[in-house]
Amino acid sequence: MTDHRTPGDRALAAEFAALSGSLLSEPSEELTFDAVVKSATEMVPGCVHAGITLRRRRARAETVASTDALVDRLDAVQYALGQGPCLDAAFEHDDVVVDDVATDRRWPRWADEARSAGIGSVMAIRLATAEETIGALNLYAEQAHNFSGDATDIAQIFGAHATEAMSKARLVSGLRAALESRHVIGIAQGVLAAQYDISYERAFEVLHRYSNDRNLKLRDVAQKVADERRLRLDDRS
Repeated sequence: MTDHRTPGDRALAAEFAALSGSLLSEPSEELTFDAVVKSATEMVPGCVHAGITLRRRRARAETVASTDALVDRLDAVQYALGQGPCLDAAFEHDDVVVDDVATDRRWPRWADEARSAGIGSVMAIRLATAEETIGALNLYAEQAHNFSGDATDIAQIFGAHATEAMSKARLVSGLRAALESRHVIGIAQGVLAAQYDISYERAFEVLHRYSNDRNLKLRDVAQKVADERRLRLDDRS
């Protein structure tokens, strides 16, 4: 089969293949997030700043990675106002492009801050899998109308690779945390079984009731028992 792609297309495809391998090889969520924002400024034409906004419970948002303090400041303004392009992308189910910060009036107070910081255009890419929306990747350029044509296409392709890497990093971190929790809970069950001469099943019931009565996470209770090698049932601290 004839390859009709231009040399430029093939080179770009090779770059994205290398990017995907690099992002997927990061050993933790935090390092994956940092690699995503750093790579964004290298891969997306005109992008000079980048950040990641993650969705949290109760419609909250949090910046988990950024290239610099300017991104953190502009994100903080959005969170304080409850509006802005990254929040729209993270919660409204679509990418958001601000072609010209100086003339876009959708979020005037945030736009004033961005313009005063030397930002000309912005693209917020929704990071979503088939099951959930993770958040948004926020790209900042100094020139107005930067995110059009090739830059937009490259940014969206980059966003797809970033979503895959972040989703897998979260899965791995979740599995690792679950395994660690099981290990700690198992140790705590052994401590209680020996302390009170009860079965492992009964020891788990004690841990579970203790955590519910005191509104503590089960893993935290188990860690306390594992560290102190006992559980004081009258301890309300």
